Formats: sequence, C-alpha cells, structure tokens
Amino acid sequence: MTNRRIRSWTCILTLVGLAAPLCVSRTAHAQQWLKDRRYQEGIGIRTGDFELHPGIAAEVGYDSNYLLRTYKTGPNIANGNPEDGGMLRMTGSLTMQTLGQQRREGDTGAAEPPKVQMRAGLAATYREFIGPAELRDQRNVSGQANLRLDFLPQRPLGFAIYGNYERVIQPNTSGNPDLSFNRDDMGAGAEVITVPGGGTLDWRWGYQIRAGLFEQTEGVGFNNITHEAYTKGRWKFRPRTALLYDGSARWRSFTQAERALNLLHDSSPVRSRIGINGLVTPRFAFLGLVGWGASFNYGGNRPSVRQYDSVIGQAEFDFFLTANPAAPEDSNVSLSISSIAIGYNRDFQAAYLGDYYGSDRGYLKMNYFFAGRALVALEGGVGAIEYPDIFFQNGVQAHSAFTDIRADATLFGEYRFSSIFAMNTTFRYTENFSNTQLPLAVTGLAPPPGGAGTPLYDMNWRRFEAFLGARFFW
Repeated sequence: MTNRRIRSWTCILTLVGLAAPLCVSRTAHAQQWLKDRRYQEGIGIRTGDFELHPGIAAEVGYDSNYLLRTYKTGPNIANGNPEDGGMLRMTGSLTMQTLGQQRREGDTGAAEPPKVQMRAGLAATYREFIGPAELRDQRNVSGQANLRLDFLPQRPLGFAIYGNYERVIQPNTSGNPDLSFNRDDMGAGAEVITVPGGGTLDWRWGYQIRAGLFEQTEGVGFNNITHEAYTKGRWKFRPRTALLYDGSARWRSFTQAERALNLLHDSSPVRSRIGINGLVTPRFAFLGLVGWGASFNYGGNRPSVRQYDSVIGQAEFDFFLTANPAAPEDSNVSLSISSIAIGYNRDFQAAYLGDYYGSDRGYLKMNYFFAGRALVALEGGVGAIEYPDIFFQNGVQAHSAFTDIRADATLFGEYRFSSIFAMNTTFRYTENFSNTQLPLAVTGLAPPPGGAGTPLYDMNWRRFEAFLGARFFW
C-alpha cells in the first residue's frame, strides 16, 4: 500500500511539472504547420461545393529529455537521470471546408455567401523512439478532430455550432507507460453572432462544455468537466482599428477528486477584459487588453482553499514587413504572415496541483513568408509560473507557495519546392528554472514531509528538440 501511494504521488507531481509552461506544456507538441492552416494547406482539391486539403508528413529528430526529468542529483531525488534518444514522427492530416470566395468567383450566381459554411479537420501523429528501452516503450499516437458549422454567415444575425477532440500524450517521469497521463480532451458548443450596421459592430454570445478524461487509472482522479458561458465583441471605429471586449464564466468540477492524493477544489473562474486592437501606422499595430480575473474556488473558509484575484491582460506591438496588412479577425494582431511582435501576457489557469497557477510571460514572435516558398517562424518567451500553497488530500500542507521561471524558444523553417512538396526543420528549447523540491510523502504512509529520507520531486528540468522533415500537402 505504501509503495502504491508514493508511486501515485510521484505521478501527480510529474503531471504538475508538465502542467504549466504558460499555460500548458504538452510533451507531445503539435507540429508547427498544424497550428495555422495557412501553413498547412496547399491549393486544395475541389469536389462539388467543398474543397479538400490532405497532407502527409514524416520527421526524424532528437529529444534530449522526453520524460522531463531533472538534471540535478541527490540521494533523495526521485525524478533524476534524463534519457535522450531519437524520434520518428509520422503525421497525416485532412481539412475540408465549403468553397472559399476565391474559388466561387468564377461560378455563376455565386455572389451571395452560402447559408451554411462548414469547416472540419482531422490529424494524427505516430511517434516511434530510438534509444533506451524506457523511451522505446513510449511509442504512441496523438490525434485531433474538429468541426464547425456557421449558419447565415456574413449576415446581421447568425449562429454556429462546433465540436473538437484531442488525444494528448503526456508521459510520466518514471518511464512506465502504464502510469502515463495520456488524456482525451473533448468539447462542444454553440454561439449566436450578430453583425448589425454593415459590420461596424459584431458580437458573439456562446456556451461550451469541455471534458478532460485521463486514460490510465493513476490519472482518473483528475478527470474534470467544465461548462463555460462567454461573450466577445468588436466595434470598428476606424477602418482597421477596433475596441474589443471578452468575458467568460466557467464552472469546473472534478468528477472523482477523492481518488487524487492531493486536494482538488471545484471552481467557477471568471474573466473580463476590454481593450483596443488596430494599426497605428501602415506598418505598426498595437493590441492592448486589461481586465480582472478571479478563480472562485469552492470550499468556503477552509485553510486549504486558495484564491486567485488579480489584474489580467495582454499588450502586444507588431511590425509588419509588408505595409497595409489585412485586418485581423480576432484579438491576435500578428496573424499576417510576415511580421515581428513583442508582447506580454498575464493570466491564470485552474491547476491539477494547488487551486490554480498564475502566469506572467513576455514573448517575441517573428513570422516571415517569402514569395510563397520560404517560411521562417520564431517564437520565444520568459515567464513566471506562480503556484499557491499545496495540500494533501487530508488537508496537511505539502509545500508553501513558490514561483518557477520558464524559458522557451522555437524556430521553424520550411521551404516549398512546389505547390505540394516542402521540407522543414524545427528546433525547440525549454527550461524550467526552479529551486523547489516537493515531498513525495503522505502522512502515515511514509516519513513526514521534510524528514530524513523523504523522496523529493525536483521541479528543475530542461529539454532540447531538433527535427528534420518533409511533407506533401494539397
């Protein structure tokens, strides 16, 4: 019983080490071209009123610390001895959507936008490892799927329904795949969209439900369901400048919290932000959002309950390498392909360890797309991850509040030899700077926290990844 409990607590802390790179660090990163459909898609294949964009890719690379173990050593450290090795990634993807405006320009009578627009996507990645046995045992498949239907788009009143699914691969530092934190994230929602006055004002009201379901027994205690009501709007008072507002209220519950060894509280986090987004000159743009966020964790006045209650917001300055960029569709003003952006973001998230974690991150981004062939995307940042006091399930405090520093940098480059074939390379470095070592003890089942011989989980780790690949896309 003692060994099982300590092993379970090790799993919990492993998950925490992965849970916040600002905002969530996933060991199985999505490939760069899957994050933005302008990178992913080619000329497409027309079939009736739809266009298809299939793709297939292969990459070979190196990972210095896939299990995210600490480089520190010591007799009590339970998550040491990093393992490096090679990796092969195979990715297939398919997106399908109703014909875009460019493809409809030559159609007779196609001036009016369709009454229903659809967009759907599928992607799956298989990972094979080369190296020690505990790495080879991590072979697995991640995947994602999404669907969105917009009814009466580009009209004064419309609505949309959508759904998504993602299988997230998240291994354990122990290297045992039976103790991994692989999970299935799924969600569905609907929103009403109003665009009165010819598009000067647009506003959305929506609702969605999301579930995070862990596949292995060790993670079942973290299963959760979140309901969210949200609204966001934009008022254009200049051709390429708009006032923005977004707000949300969530209701998050853990369905089997009693099976986790650390204390979990249900919560109703609330966010509200207002700001401005637009061009200052033909080449400079600014995004500024400021507001308030509160976690509203349940539990009343119990000593173990901690609350986030503070200012949240974002500021970003963009320089466009091409003057007069297209106006962005949302609050991310760096969507133009060739741009440089510097920014800062402050927010908080519900957590699996402690009641929440806060984040303050500065970042730099560059996207350069030349002549439709060469793409370079660079992003990096440094931020603070702030954890509150942590408690065991029995209410005993496991560790006082602490702050880690996370630094990350990603460079992606791709050259398109033709309209359907490209080669690419990815380099990524991430490091978590921390002086914190969390106890793996449970009162009554092991030496007390801080006592002699107490196993410790060291929160410090670093990781380097490098990949070279090729892909066909249509």
